[in-house]
Amino acid sequence: MTKILINDGIHPTGEKMLRTAGFELSMDKVEQNDLPKELSSYDAICVRSATQIRKELIDGCPNLKAIGRGGVGLDNIDVDHAKSKAIAVLNTPAASSRSVAELVFAHLLCVARSVHLSNRTMPSNGNTDFKNLKKTYSNGFELAGKTLGIIGFGRIGQATAEVALGMGMHIIPVDPIVDKATVRLGNRTIGIDVLLKTQPMNKMLSNADIITLHIPNLSKPILSTPEFDKMKDGTILINCARGGTVDEDAMLEALDSGKLAAAGLDVFENEPTPREDVLKHEKISLTPHIGAATVEAQEKIGIELAEKLIDVLL
Repeated sequence: MTKILINDGIHPTGEKMLRTAGFELSMDKVEQNDLPKELSSYDAICVRSATQIRKELIDGCPNLKAIGRGGVGLDNIDVDHAKSKAIAVLNTPAASSRSVAELVFAHLLCVARSVHLSNRTMPSNGNTDFKNLKKTYSNGFELAGKTLGIIGFGRIGQATAEVALGMGMHIIPVDPIVDKATVRLGNRTIGIDVLLKTQPMNKMLSNADIITLHIPNLSKPILSTPEFDKMKDGTILINCARGGTVDEDAMLEALDSGKLAAAGLDVFENEPTPREDVLKHEKISLTPHIGAATVEAQEKIGIELAEKLIDVLL
């Protein structure tokens, strides 16, 4: 019987699908240091971001046929080495797109109406300084008519575009690979030209009111001082993609100078210990990397991962 180690958990729907398909599952987490000894007896492993699957571990597990990652990023897996050993590497890029897109707008709506600041000051000062707080936070703005620059126009970028269009925003998507896409708006589908070749990123940076990132880990930040300098004064930055895609020093300088009016961050360079000056900056709306952490997304992840494992292993 095919044995699968579910090392970082899976939604019960996905677990049921795998058991129904006839697989033997172990749901008990094996600590990283114990994996070289334990994993050799399994045919596949399912992980999230907590478990590292590196070259040495792969080489010590000759029976391994598949590595499943519940989520989008594969930074914790030596993908090329696994594939060189004919091991299938599976992830779930489609499952969490809507959840991440909605978190983008949770942050964006917070900073547009100073909700993140009101939530910090109302508990302490709301009953003694209500009128002043009302005056302080009465300079919000509507999203309708604003231009959203979307860096990365894969599934999550496209889901973000759908929400933006539904709210009456204009979009400028840029992507090094995707040049056209179709997104849904209610019951209609809309063709979108992704304008990296005909409209360079620099033009997007200078025209967008808000910029959101939907790209994988890079060797260096895609947004640093030169990019911030090209933006309009008062631009808003949202990053629900990956820590390290934005130069945090440059971002803080841009926030302090007014080049950035605000930022919304779900990801950080030094997870799980983000730097204190980022966490305490009053112009930043913060969440602890919860982009895919919705009930709906977790079930979709479990289903997608189970479907792919069944396809590969049966």
